[in-house]
Amino acid sequence: MRAEAQNTVAEIEKSLELLRQRLNWDTAQHRLEEFNARVEDPTLWDDPEAAQKLMRDRQVLIDAMDVYKGIKQDLADNIELIELGEMEEDDEVVKEAEKSLKELAKSAAQKELEALLNGEADSNDTFLEINSGAGGTESCDWASILARMYVRWAEKKGYKVELQSMSPGEEAGIKSVVYKISGHNAYGWLKTESGVHRLVRISPYDSAARRHTSFSSVWVYPVVDDNIEIEINPSEIRIDTYRSSGAGGQHVNTTDSAVRITHIPTGIVVTSSEKSQHQNRDIAMKALKSRLYQMELDRRNADINAAHEAKGDAGWGNQIRSYVLQPYQMVKDLRTGHETSDTQGTLDGDLDGFMAATLALDVSGKSRAEANFSE
Repeated sequence: MRAEAQNTVAEIEKSLELLRQRLNWDTAQHRLEEFNARVEDPTLWDDPEAAQKLMRDRQVLIDAMDVYKGIKQDLADNIELIELGEMEEDDEVVKEAEKSLKELAKSAAQKELEALLNGEADSNDTFLEINSGAGGTESCDWASILARMYVRWAEKKGYKVELQSMSPGEEAGIKSVVYKISGHNAYGWLKTESGVHRLVRISPYDSAARRHTSFSSVWVYPVVDDNIEIEINPSEIRIDTYRSSGAGGQHVNTTDSAVRITHIPTGIVVTSSEKSQHQNRDIAMKALKSRLYQMELDRRNADINAAHEAKGDAGWGNQIRSYVLQPYQMVKDLRTGHETSDTQGTLDGDLDGFMAATLALDVSGKSRAEANFSE
């Protein structure tokens, strides 16, 4: 077998190993038998909600097992074809099998990534919050660049992006912004982006053309599903209305329609500045429930909790990723080591490689997904 084909086989085998780990293959058949036994229980549908959950979990397991077995069988079939073609010196058969292997490698890599998105809320829509750090206009401009980057990424995924609230900078950029991003696995992907992002560049706002370092923080939390009960005591929240501001002229949003909700026990503050005060209350309350739900997820998941605790203030020592535009071009994630010299592509929303590398940390202490998204 030629070296290129051997490398492709090795990549497929790595993907298979990760799928096997995530599936816990050694016990998968036993778990399926248990599911099947429960499905046969005549009392199952006495609790329709529990029954539906069981049926969904069973189907997820069946689908995952079928994916693993299908990739494994396709790999074996193509290896056999290559060996037969080489024995019979049929170059066309070998080339066709090698082409199929490359397609299988891409499919396996995609299934590998999908297998990483199996957290409790990974499939949910998400809120994305960006706040500028210390540094005035430069940091506000960096926050607006990040906002554009994530909107571009979401649009490439086919996700729906809705602006929830925005506070403009005094001279340029934004102090803070919150988006709701809707689409399958939106939270699962974007949760990897929570943390401080550092920019190094020649500032366009510095007449001396000096190099500046700016920081902005990103916080991601899932939109709460209607089936998830989050109880909020009315006595523990404070609701304020205020005059919202934004682009469009002095007559835009001149009524006190914007809403700010403060959750007193936790200090969480959420805002919404649409035209309707009633709509703003509803949006802000949903955002508050999502924040409280995220706190509960943090308690359950030590990895996510550690990531949020490590985020800290938007400044030195807390960054997860550096974007260096001068004196050289590089974007590097400090958690995984994943990096690229295509800074413009990254700022235009090419983030899957960074996200995949971070998701892979859930499986091992190093980035398994690097090879599938090498720059």
